[in-house]
Amino acid sequence: MVSTKSQGFLPWQNSILIKENVLESIAKLKQQEDLAILGSGQLITSLREKDLIDTYVLLIFPLILGTGRRLFPDSNYTQLKLTDSTITTKGVIIATYQA
Repeated sequence: MVSTKSQGFLPWQNSILIKENVLESIAKLKQQEDLAILGSGQLITSLREKDLIDTYVLLIFPLILGTGRRLFPDSNYTQLKLTDSTITTKGVIIATYQA
């Protein structure tokens, strides 16, 4: 878990709190473990810039909300290779991409 706030209790099993030296700590952990990021665009951007993300699993929902924060800003083009996709009964596309 990466957090800027101190937490005494980590809600997920096998969690490690990272509060500083985030990129270095994640690079070390990545050599030992499979890691997942759930819902942090800012963290994803930082890790992508240091080439620390191997796989993206994106859930694409069939609705239009308008504008919002982009996962891949125009100035940081990322080329991905689609390796798997599934469509749920509700129309959600689960797409897996390799960086």
